[in-house]
Amino acid sequence: MINSIGVTVRFGKRVLFEDVNIKFTKGNCYGLIGANGAGKSTFLKVLSGEIEPSKGEVSMDKGERLSVLKQDHYAYEEFKVIDTVIMGNNELYNIMKEKEEIYAKPDFSEEDGMKAAKLEERFAELDGWNAESDAAVLLNDLGIDTELHNKYMKEIEAKDKVKVLLAQALFGNPDVLLLDEPTNDLDIKAIDWLQEFLINFENTVIVVSHDRYFLNKVCTYIADVDFGKIKVYPGNYDFWYESSQLALKQMKEQNKKKEEKIKELQDFIARFSANASKSKQATSRKKSLEKIELDEIKPSNRKYPYIDFKPDREPGKEILEVKNISKTVNGEKLLDNVSFTVKRDDKIAFLSDNELAKTVLFQIIAGEVEPDEGTLEWGTTITKDYFPKDNNYLFDTDMIIVDWLRQYSKDPDETYVRSFLGRMLFSGEEALKKVNVLSGGEKVRCVLSKLMLSGANLLIFDEPTNHLDMESITALNEGMEKYKGNILFTSHDHQLTQTVANKIIDLKEGNVIIRECSYDEYIEEQNV
Repeated sequence: MINSIGVTVRFGKRVLFEDVNIKFTKGNCYGLIGANGAGKSTFLKVLSGEIEPSKGEVSMDKGERLSVLKQDHYAYEEFKVIDTVIMGNNELYNIMKEKEEIYAKPDFSEEDGMKAAKLEERFAELDGWNAESDAAVLLNDLGIDTELHNKYMKEIEAKDKVKVLLAQALFGNPDVLLLDEPTNDLDIKAIDWLQEFLINFENTVIVVSHDRYFLNKVCTYIADVDFGKIKVYPGNYDFWYESSQLALKQMKEQNKKKEEKIKELQDFIARFSANASKSKQATSRKKSLEKIELDEIKPSNRKYPYIDFKPDREPGKEILEVKNISKTVNGEKLLDNVSFTVKRDDKIAFLSDNELAKTVLFQIIAGEVEPDEGTLEWGTTITKDYFPKDNNYLFDTDMIIVDWLRQYSKDPDETYVRSFLGRMLFSGEEALKKVNVLSGGEKVRCVLSKLMLSGANLLIFDEPTNHLDMESITALNEGMEKYKGNILFTSHDHQLTQTVANKIIDLKEGNVIIRECSYDEYIEEQNV
């Protein structure tokens, strides 16, 4: 168990949160949510001891061990993969290394023997004899092949480093587990495994994630960072969202009734306060009026962009036919004789164990890359636009946001473009920022704005939720659902994929599987 007692964090005059009193208890998983900049990651750092709070303290039960998912993927380059995982239990790892040094001494003394005996005793208490096998099981479960376990971290791919650091955090059954965006850069199989691991984990978990499906699967409580406070609600993310929306609606309705009562009393007072026969009643109503207080509805830190894709023209019956597409990149054959047809109303989610294969296919469909073999046959009514996974090349300019977006707008009037940007959360001075200094999330909102202005009736999205906060993901999800054109997309966001796709195309090696079904139905079919 871990407690925050009167925790306050200030940066200058800005208060992230104040007087936070929460007991995070054993057997529960707490989803820490809030707008970007609200202080979620900062609060995790306070709990871990990395940051000192401005006021208050954090306490843990004596003898308990806390484990944190490290964010620096290159911090362990000179260590072996298996050792990096065992470092998750720092005491155990240090004992292992100290034992090795003692036993390697050429002049092993009686004193060394006594010290080694004490180390062996503690080593056994920490289940050290099973450390390597336990670490290997975690790595294998996350998809890291056994042949990589004794390689150095600098020798493995970036996508595998992410999994090793996750295994490090989970290693050794920690009493308190702090996870900041654990599903980032994980493949679907690894995410599914992590979900099951956390569901069955018997200690305390506090997790920050933008993945709504993941939070719904693993969380027993939601800790909401808003209004400068952190408030805990029972249930998963969907339960919190519905409850918070209902509470806000009820508060607004109560205020509306109070406002009507106030107006009624004010009218009566105005009409009869000069009338001697009614003056007593008017005085009584004036006293009633003074007692009525409107409940303060604080503006939430959360801001939802308005995302609405509208095609300029309705697509005809012929959309797109992909015939026998093949492509080799740097000696690796990513696409081999890929064929499929896009029909009217299709919204297709593309899956593959090879992330690059999906990206290259989308680049070919978008017209940015030529295939080695095969053809694309487009319907005459089709116009397309593309959301690239790596969008940095679009922002290699000194333009300000409003001028950058104006080049994609049919109406170049600055007032029109700025009003559009306001809906995408670039209001006032924000619209005058240079695009080459924007954050990842801001760039994504710019590209989504470009797609909305295009009026295209076929949209291609390659991982559009990367870098977005939960509010923007929710808005994008709704926009993709409502869109009347065709969508080809890939996303690690389970909920978005499930609610948008009506067809699945899985680029299996040497085989393309096409199913007209939902994402969950396809996953269930594959697991049978």
